[in-house]
Amino acid sequence: MDAPVPTPPQADDYGKPDTPWRRRIYRIVFESDTRAGQLFDIVVISAILLSVVVVIVDSIPAVVERHGAALSAAEWCFTLLFTVEYVARLVSVRHQLRYATSFYGVIDLLAVLPTYLAFFWPDAQLLIDVRVLRLLRVFRVFRLTEYMLEFSQLGAALHASRRKILVFLSFVLMVVLVMGTVMHVVEGPEHGFTTIPVSVYWAITTMTTVGFGDIAPTTGLGRFIASLMMLLGWGVLAVPTGIVTAEMTAQRRPAAARQAALRCAACQARRHTEGARFCWRCGSPLRL
Repeated sequence: MDAPVPTPPQADDYGKPDTPWRRRIYRIVFESDTRAGQLFDIVVISAILLSVVVVIVDSIPAVVERHGAALSAAEWCFTLLFTVEYVARLVSVRHQLRYATSFYGVIDLLAVLPTYLAFFWPDAQLLIDVRVLRLLRVFRVFRLTEYMLEFSQLGAALHASRRKILVFLSFVLMVVLVMGTVMHVVEGPEHGFTTIPVSVYWAITTMTTVGFGDIAPTTGLGRFIASLMMLLGWGVLAVPTGIVTAEMTAQRRPAAARQAALRCAACQARRHTEGARFCWRCGSPLRL
C-alpha cells in the first residue's frame, strides 16, 4: 500500500470566523483567490524581500555610517507592517492557538520578534533574515499547487528514507572517528594533529572533499590514509542522494503504471507515458 502524500495546511484548518468584520479580514489575509487577497499577499511578499535587502545592507559598515538612521526607520516600518499582519491573521481565525502553533504562524511570529528582542538582546536582530521563509506563501499566491505536490513528494521520500539515512550517517560518524584517531597516532601533534577532535575535523573535511588545507598529513602513511579517505568520500556523497532518489522512484512507480494501463476511449491504445493527456496513437484526449 502506498504511503499517503502529506498536503500543506489550508486556511480552513484554522476555522472561519463568525462575525462579519472578522470574516472580511479573513478573506483578505487568507483567501488569495480574491483580488484583495492576491494584492495583500503580493504587497506582503514585496515587503519581505525589501526588508531582507535592508538587513543585508545594514551589515555593510560604510552604508550604515551614511544611512544608518534611514535603515533603522525602514526596519521599524517593516516590523510594524508585519506585526499588523500577524495580529490580523490571529484575530481573523476561529482557532487562534492552532494558527499560532502552525508552521506559518511560527514563521510569522519570528518575522517580527527579533526587532522587539533587540531592545534587550542586540544580537537578536541578526535573526531577522528568518522572515525570508515567509516567501513560501508565494506558492499559495500564484496558485503553484503542482510545486507544493512536488515538495510533498520530496518530504515523503525523505521521511521514508530516514532510517536508512540515519544508519548511513552513523557509519560515516564511526569512520571519521576511527580514521581521525588513527591519523592522530600516525601524524602526531608535531604535524598539526594535536588532538583527536582536531584529527576528526580533518577526517570530516577530507571525506566530504572540502579540504581546507589548514591541516595536512606529511608522512607517507598519513598521505596514504588521506588518499583512501578522499576516494571513500566520492562514494559517501552519492549514497544519501541514491537513497532518496530510490524512494521517490518507488513512490512514482504506481502512478506511472496506472498511466501506462490507461486505455484511450477512441482507439483503445495503452502504454501512455507518465503525464500524458492525449493518446500517443490517435491524439484523442485521455480521460484521466
